Amino acid sequence: MADRKASTHHSKKAARKRWSDLTDGQKARVLVLGSIQLSLAAFAWMDLATRPRDTVNGSKGMWALIIAINFVGPVAYFWKGIRR
Repeated sequence: MADRKASTHHSKKAARKRWSDLTDGQKARVLVLGSIQLSLAAFAWMDLATRPRDTVNGSKGMWALIIAINFVGPVAYFWKGIRR
């Protein structure tokens, strides 16, 4: 039983890829998507910080946390967080 657990644990760890295991194309995609995510979040936080309180649906603190959620947060803020 102990051998089986050790084997399962080792196989899970071996399946995890390291940066050096990725192809150049995969590395490029990760960097592009990461840059887009950070840009969206930074723009949303900047907009939230400078937008008057009465033009935001809900609390600014809540939206600041939601924006931190990958891709979904900034998109949700611009879609639902701003009163029009």
